[in-house]
Formats: sequence, C-alpha cells, structure tokens
Amino acid sequence: MPILFRWLFRIATGLVFLVALAVVGAVYFASRSLPDYDRDAEVSGLAAPLEIVRDTANVPHIFGENDRDVFFGLGYAHAQDRLWQMMTMRRTAQGRLSELFGPETLEIDTFLRRLDLYGLAVQSVAVQDEKTLNLLKSYSDGVNARLAQINEEALGRGAPEFFLFSTEIAPWTPADSLAVLKLMALQLSGQMHQEVIRARISLVLPEERVRDVLPDAPGTGLTELPEYAALFPGEDLPRFAQHTNEARHPLMPLAPRGLGGASNVWAASPSRSAAGGTLLANDPHLGFTAPSTWYLARLELATGGVIGGTIPGLPVILTGRSADLGWGLTTTYLDDQDIFIEKLNPDNPDEYLTPKGYRPFRTRASIVQVKDAEPVTLTLRWTENGPVLPPDAFDLGKITPKGHVTSLAWTALSNRDTSFMSAVAIMRAKSVQDAIDAGEGFIAPAQNLALADTRDIALKAIGAMPRRRAEHQSKGRLPSPGWREENRWDGFLEYADNPEFIAPPGGILGNTNNKLLDRPFPEHVTFDWGDSQRVQRWERLMQSREVHTRESFIEAQQDTVSITARTLLPLIGADLWFTGEAAPEGTPQRQRQRALSLLAEWNGEMNEHLPEPLIYAAWIRALQDRLIRDELGPLAHEFTHVEPLFIERVYRNVDGAGIWCDVLQSAEKESCTEIARAALDDALVWIAERYGTALESLRWGDAHEATHDHQVLGGVPILRHFVNIRQSTSGGDNTLLRGRTRGTGPDPFTNVHGAGYRGVYDFADPDSSVFVIATGQSGHLLSRHYDDLGELWRRGEYVPMSLDPDLARAGATGITRLTPR
Repeated sequence: MPILFRWLFRIATGLVFLVALAVVGAVYFASRSLPDYDRDAEVSGLAAPLEIVRDTANVPHIFGENDRDVFFGLGYAHAQDRLWQMMTMRRTAQGRLSELFGPETLEIDTFLRRLDLYGLAVQSVAVQDEKTLNLLKSYSDGVNARLAQINEEALGRGAPEFFLFSTEIAPWTPADSLAVLKLMALQLSGQMHQEVIRARISLVLPEERVRDVLPDAPGTGLTELPEYAALFPGEDLPRFAQHTNEARHPLMPLAPRGLGGASNVWAASPSRSAAGGTLLANDPHLGFTAPSTWYLARLELATGGVIGGTIPGLPVILTGRSADLGWGLTTTYLDDQDIFIEKLNPDNPDEYLTPKGYRPFRTRASIVQVKDAEPVTLTLRWTENGPVLPPDAFDLGKITPKGHVTSLAWTALSNRDTSFMSAVAIMRAKSVQDAIDAGEGFIAPAQNLALADTRDIALKAIGAMPRRRAEHQSKGRLPSPGWREENRWDGFLEYADNPEFIAPPGGILGNTNNKLLDRPFPEHVTFDWGDSQRVQRWERLMQSREVHTRESFIEAQQDTVSITARTLLPLIGADLWFTGEAAPEGTPQRQRQRALSLLAEWNGEMNEHLPEPLIYAAWIRALQDRLIRDELGPLAHEFTHVEPLFIERVYRNVDGAGIWCDVLQSAEKESCTEIARAALDDALVWIAERYGTALESLRWGDAHEATHDHQVLGGVPILRHFVNIRQSTSGGDNTLLRGRTRGTGPDPFTNVHGAGYRGVYDFADPDSSVFVIATGQSGHLLSRHYDDLGELWRRGEYVPMSLDPDLARAGATGITRLTPR
C-alpha cells in the first residue's frame, strides 16, 4: 500500500509539473507576439525614417516625412495591435472562415460568397484615384512589413490565436481594406430585416394592426401599403410562419433585427458655446467585442494632424478632428436595400422572369474549403436586381412563394465603390463645405455626417439613395415582384437630394438615428427610422441651457434618463398606483405593491446601482409579450426588444390599438389594466427566480453587464474568463448613454451594443478635446492595454485627444523608430 501511494503521488506530481510546464510554455510563446513599442527597426517599403510615438493610453502618434510613410506607419501599428482581428475580418469578407473554424462558420461563408463583397472590393480598386491608391498600397506595405518582422524574428506568429488556428497569413492588399468597409456596411444594414418581418406580420394581421406593432416614426406624409399577399395573387404563401430560434455565430457580420447600426452626434455653433468655439460630440454604436471594433490613432499629414477613431484594416480616421474640422457619424437608416421576389421559369429553373421575358441567371461556381470536412461547392446566381439569396437565410424562405427565389438590391453591391476615397477626402477637409463636397462619392454604408469647423456646424446625409418610382407597389417596405418594372431601381438620386442642414438658426443640431425630415415617397429617405425616444431627451438637454461647454456635451453623452420610462409608466400603471389595501407580507400582492412604490418615486434614471430600472425593464418586456403573444404566436419571438410606440399606441388606444389587451383565447374581455397587472406579476416572478425577492437590493448593473466577448474564443471554457471583458453599466435601450440589451436568452438585459467610441471636440480649445474606446488598444490578451481603457469608458471618463507633438512625446510609453531597409 505505501508503494502504491508513493507511485500515485509521483504520477500526480508529474502531471501537475507537466501541466505547469505546458502553461508556462503557452504563456511564453504567446508573449513572444507582444509588440515592443520602444525599439528601432529597419523595414522595407519606407521612403524616409518614421516615428510611432505611443502615449500613455497606447494611442499611436505617427510622424513621417510624407503622407505615404504615415499611412505605412498606421498599417504597421494596426498589425502590431490587432492582427488577428484584421485577418478575421478579411476572411469574413472573403467567405473563408470555414478553412479555420470548420462547419460552424459555413453559413457565414456561403452567405458572404453569395454577396461577393470581396470580389466587388477587388473590382473597386480600379476606380480609386491615384492618391487614394497610393495610400492603400502604403498602408498595405506597413501591415506586410510587420508580417515580415514577425516571420523573421519568430514573434509568436503575431497573435496568440494563430497558435490555436494555425494558418499562413497572406500579404495585405488594397482590396482587403475596401472589403473591410463593405463588411462594415453589412454590419450597419437593417432594411432587409424590416422588409422580412413586415411581410411575415402582414400575412397574419390586418394592416391597421401591423401599423401598431411596427409603427411608423411620428410624422405625416406616409402612403398606405397593400397587404403583402396582395402582391402575389394566387400564390401559396404561409399564413403563420414558424419562428426559427437558431443560435448566431459571433462572427456573423449581419446583426439581428434591432441590433444594427445606431449612434449619437450633436454640435453647437459659437453662438451656443460658452467659450465661443464650435463643439461636436459623437458616439457611434456597434456590437461589443473584445477587442473593440475601434482603434484610436493620430496621423501627422502634410495637410496637418488628424486624430480620432479608426477601424483596423481601414487606413482612415472615420470620426475625429483636425485643427480645423471635427466630424462624426450616425447611421441614417436610409432604405438602401430591397428584397425582390423572382419568378422562376416553370419550364427552365435556370431562368427568371424580367419585364422583357425570361432570362438566364448569371452564375458562377464557388468552392468553400471546410476544415475537417468535405469542401462545399456553391452555384452563385445573380439577377438584374442583385444576388440570389438562399431560402434558409434570415427567414427568406418563409415569405417566398413556391416557384420563386429572392434577390437583394443593395447600394453596397457596387463594383465601382468610391466610399473609401470619399472618407479620406472628408478626413483631409479644412471646412464644413469642403467635407460636404467630399461626401459626394460616398456610397455605403449610408451615414449622417456631422461637421464642425471653427465657425460653422452642419449635418449632411452621405450615401447613395436609390431612385424608386412613385408607382412602386410596396414603396420599398415589403419584398416586391422583381419582374415588375415599377418596382425596380432607376439608378440613384442626386447627391443634392440627400438631406442637408447647414448653420441652423438655433445654433444646435444633432441626430440620435431619429427621423430627419418628412418628405413624400420616393424622396423620403426611409420609412423605418432608428429612434423615436432618445431624441426627446436630447432635445430637452440641448434646450435646457443657453450655451454649452465640453462638459455639458459629455454630460449628454453620459445621460441615463429614460424618457421612455417616464412616458410609459404613468400610462401602464395609471390604475395600479396606490390602489387597494396593504396586502399581507410574503404575498404576490405585497410584492407588487412594493414594486409600484419603488417605481412611483423613480425619475427614470437607468443607473446601474438602482433596482427600479430592472423592475421597469422586466415589467415592460413581460407586458409586450402578453400583448402580442396570442395574436402572433411563434412570431412573437421575433420581437426581442420593446417597441415604445406600440405600448403607447395600445395604452392611448390610438386607432383602436387598445384591442391588443384582449386575450383572443379567453371568453372574457380583458382590460389593459388587467394585462399590466398580470405582466408586473410575471416580471416579479422572473426577477425572484433570477435575482431574489429583495427588490430594494436589486442592481440594474448586475443584469445590464456590458459583454465584450472575443468573437472566437469567447465561448471556450476557461479561456473565456481571460479573453472576455465584463462591465457593470448604466443606461438602456432608449437612453442617450445607450446600452442596447440582448433581448433574448436567460440574460435578456445584458448590454451587447453601444458606444464603443466616444469623442468630444472643442474648437475653442482643440487640444482639450477628449476620446475613449470601450476596451483597450491592444487585441493581445496578455497586454496591459487589452482592457485598460475599459474602466475609464465604464465610468464615463476620457483620455486627452491632443495634436500637440510635444505632449505626446512627453508622456510616451514607447517610441518605435522605423527606417528604410
């Protein structure tokens, strides 16, 4: 027995030693890819010496003797810090993820292959002007110089992930950068989702009830739509399509409905600024990841310094400032996508119907290589309207009649895309008018470009606006017959038709994805705007003071008051507050009274430390589910987020919307008060099961954690605790400090979408401008810069955004000096 014990002890000790050795070895090899920011190196592709000065936040300040070298330096810096992110984005655009990850990403690859974003990017290289093409080539040279350095010096393959997913890294090319921009356009798109859900709902509800659950933004001038089934007389359409509850891979670039692009931006002219200079604040909203989509950088160009937010893979400051101009972006929600139903030739399925008769599809074979599985051969098809999409993509099969397929028209599907060239021209602009002029070549993604120079402010919608005909059958709101001439696009509207606001008399302008203007179709921009709530709070904050400062703009960015809660709670609780006698302790009635008492004293602030936001959010979510579940059945699952205008229409009984409160399956007629009471009980039961019954000790931040997950390793046991970043956060779906919730699963209130970048630019004192991102500059999990900015971001703090080179050098944590080889 003692001998057996000794041998067991020796084996256990040996195993522990081997595990420890493996861990030490893994950390050692992973640490080899940590970049040394304080070094001298000779590299190929430079014309003259270059300096990359890293400030205390690890923001690279890039100084070169010419612009081409500066963009070389940006490529080098991006590759130092975000190589894995860049290569993953490139593979996503190419439809080549399955070569690394196997069948789990096959759906993404097949979808991207059908769109052919990468092929369109390759073709678009030819239409860039010479300056832009040189810039793209120099950036690529910088990325490739870092790749060569990694190979020559055995620097751990450039990132730890490459040890787990071994692959050779192809050199970066100009087309790769253009493909990244197209990928961002896909991430920010959402009109296709809206068409599909509207079609599905219209198959089971009358038009007036569709207007309730998918309400238009307030305003006039909308044209009534036909029912979806009326567009396809005699066709067999499903009247009650089932919900498909499929898990989405984190690398899928097309966001679920309600989680596409968003953002805030506002500006003040000198007349509304306390210091007499213009002000501009911008916080673009995207899905949270680790590392962040955004990367901070400063470029010293021949036209002067520029500083702000970049996206690794794209050599341009997308939101930021120079000494003369600040610019910011929000998603316009422009209707730049249309789904077409294409009728197949019953005698030849290789043909589809056009206004001039049947024509053959344009086709091409494409082979997807799949790790540990057989390759998949796709037949890619295009119609005159756009690429043909598979029926299993995004519920398209549920709205497609038999004998038909769907195609997608989208502005980003251009092989002559000059959007990047336009973005560079905006970055180089010296005035508001220069930047507006530069925006003419921008095609996709459509954005609201907010501008502030030293004197003026402006907002201009940039991006191609499809020219639809007035007689379009569905006004672009529903999938339409592709063989009808009146439904097809007739090119694009003139750039002058894009909404534009320059030097407003009131001295304040802004956008929270709200409705910009009210114009009749087809100059309408869109029917489906992204916000009807945050804009109300923004207007109140802007007009509550005569003049603004950098601090008041920061305060607005950090504002957590939900105007939605302030509006809806008095409506849904009108007959519940303070009614009835005190109930015995421990009963559901007593718990309901306690919750109502808390909410009665609440000002609508979605503060992470308060219990009221969680009670409110759970109640309003349960309420919407009770209102729509009996009418929509499985389709109710598609409504993952509360639509405030729907709740308001129901409880104000707008156009008879109060009928939603009656439960169809019951004999009695329920009132809206009864539904509100039952929903509150539902919410309290859910809260008790998840967080306990002590309502006063609840914290909104426990449910509303920001989830910055690594897109590949975020779900791997053990590793996920090292690569994922969690932060307790304030805000919510409808606050200016926007923290869009997941809406599904066991933790529906986790914060998954918000301001990954924030910047406030003050032209009374430009170097007092500030910015921050949600994680850190580095994508390397062993770097101290992996999440060092995240805590500042969570607390509403920023880092300096100065163009003073002496200030950058004085606080430098490292200087990389590159010289020509």
